Amino acid sequence: MPQCPARRLTPTRARPYSFAMTDAPQPPLDPELRTLELRVTQLLAVLAQVQEENRALRQRQDAISAERASLLQKNEQVRARVEAMIGRLRTLEQGA
Repeated sequence: MPQCPARRLTPTRARPYSFAMTDAPQPPLDPELRTLELRVTQLLAVLAQVQEENRALRQRQDAISAERASLLQKNEQVRARVEAMIGRLRTLEQGA
C-alpha cells in the first residue's frame, strides 16, 4: 500500500482567528472624534461664559444688597427725624 503523505487540517501558515490590536481593521473614528472634540471645546467655552456671568451677577447682587441696607438705614434715620419734628410740633401746639 502506498503511503499517503499526512494531510494537515490547518495550513502551516494559518492566520490567527483574532487580530492583534494594531492589525484590527479600524473604523473611521477621526470625524466622530473631531466632532466630539469640537462639542467639548464649545461646552467648555459656554461653561467659562456662564461662570463669568454668574460671578458678575453675584457681584451685582452684593452691591444691590449693600445699597438696599444703606437705603433702609437712611429711611429709618429720616423716619426718626420726622417723628421728632412731629413731637416738637405737638409740644408747640399744646404750649400755645
